[in-house]
Amino acid sequence: MNKGGGEGTKPKDTTPVPTDCSTQPIGVVLEIAGSSSQIAIDLQRLNECAEDPDPSIAMAGQVGSQIKIRVGNSWLLASVRNQRQDRQAGSILAHIDFLGEGMEEKLTGKLHAFRRGVTRYPVPGAMVYPASTADLQQVYASDGRSAVTIGKVYPTKDIRAGIYVDAMLGKHFALLGSTGTGKSTSAALILHRICEAAPEGHIVMIDPHGEYASAFRNTGVILDVSNLQMPYWIMNFEEHCEVLLTSAGNERQVDADILAKCLLKARQKSRLAEHMGKITVDSPIPYLLSDLSSELQDAMGKLDKSTTSAPYMRIKTKLDEVKGDPRYQFLFSGMLVADTMSDFISKIFRMPSNGKPISIIDVSGVPSDITATVVAVLSRLVFDFAIWGREERTSPILLVCEEAHRYVPNEKNADGNSVGTILSRIAKEGRKYGISLGLITQRPSDLAEGVLSQCGTIIAMRLNNDRDQEFVRAAMPEGARGFLDAIPALRNRECIICGEGVAIPIRVSFDNLEEAKRPASDDPSFIELWNRTGGEEDVVQRTVKRWRSQG
Repeated sequence: MNKGGGEGTKPKDTTPVPTDCSTQPIGVVLEIAGSSSQIAIDLQRLNECAEDPDPSIAMAGQVGSQIKIRVGNSWLLASVRNQRQDRQAGSILAHIDFLGEGMEEKLTGKLHAFRRGVTRYPVPGAMVYPASTADLQQVYASDGRSAVTIGKVYPTKDIRAGIYVDAMLGKHFALLGSTGTGKSTSAALILHRICEAAPEGHIVMIDPHGEYASAFRNTGVILDVSNLQMPYWIMNFEEHCEVLLTSAGNERQVDADILAKCLLKARQKSRLAEHMGKITVDSPIPYLLSDLSSELQDAMGKLDKSTTSAPYMRIKTKLDEVKGDPRYQFLFSGMLVADTMSDFISKIFRMPSNGKPISIIDVSGVPSDITATVVAVLSRLVFDFAIWGREERTSPILLVCEEAHRYVPNEKNADGNSVGTILSRIAKEGRKYGISLGLITQRPSDLAEGVLSQCGTIIAMRLNNDRDQEFVRAAMPEGARGFLDAIPALRNRECIICGEGVAIPIRVSFDNLEEAKRPASDDPSFIELWNRTGGEEDVVQRTVKRWRSQG
């Protein structure tokens, strides 16, 4: 008997050998244009790739995914912007945006040494391949610049998303997202990571709702109306006008001229002014509120009968009102007359920081009519300090502004406040002086036109409003357009980052932040709270008491 005969009679194994999806093309280039081009994707190959265990390959060809095209010895990386069916050819047509290029490793065919921009474009007919997780790891790998990681790159399971801190802060950044998308938590996460990377930094955060105090209790200093002690004389003339003038139109100009004369005289009475030589109405020199009051009184006494004393009375009445109102004590207190400017600036700018690099300025307790002025003073101090400190080569300062649309509104909502002017100026000129601006808002369309375009890095979370989406689309660079279409479909605590702070536009799912580091911005549970009972009368009484004492 032939022993080997049995071997030949066995049925052949017909199960297909699995192909390596990353080495097989999924489509072909149809048309090439500068920033966006068109490809045709084979539907069968797309379905094969969808079964791949590598999530990047499984997503290949879908909207928002990355694909690569070989050009000579290098790979071009592109992002898929949209898809439509080509019924005649039985394939899918897609527009792509080029992101950058990398060299090909000779042995493995993998992509490495990735950089932004395109040197050489492919020709129509070039093959399109899926980008694997290994490829994307090379693309997102830090290139040696100092970076902080904030989450995972979508759709991969393990690629960490990093932001280049120097590039992000050097050209300002904006964090945008509708209410309830996890914006405050994400802002806290980014700031915590920056504080960990630079424990001797200088960060000032304007917090209009008192949300961030709980998040930075251990790594920062919390300043509110109880301990801010902001001296009134540090305000410049324009800010004095916002607080003390109540009139409008022609009357306001008359009042402003009177206030300018009296304020300058009050400042000149200071002992400091004697040593200074020439001072102006804007010079931050301590003066007594009683001196300003008596200057107004004297000027009024010198009037002849035909001149009305009404403007003097208006200013004096407002000054007395502000001095006597307990809500204004953090600013207009007789105790704040000493020359504390250096101490105040050191406290706010964290110089030295003593391991607590962030100061959270909670303006929720500030009377609403002067909130914008207080924010203007703080922002202007940052700017003026940087300008006058140029000789010293002072450390850069990061100014983060939550609810930014309130303070830098567009022309339609503008109310002529000085805060909009100073923040717009910081956006335009700040980086020359080492000031970085971080804007956080849920209404980017309400922001002043030029401000968002000055932000080099944009972190966009879900935006539900069409106008906001259009506004962000206009501010983002060309290559990120494919990602932008995903903005309405982002989950909570997911974002798209593009601009200077990242190598290429990326979709990121943020890390979880420990409970102790989160801001107090959780939405209340109506059902849970409405099912609690007991002690309501006491709650009402305590609230009314606090309300009356304004404390």
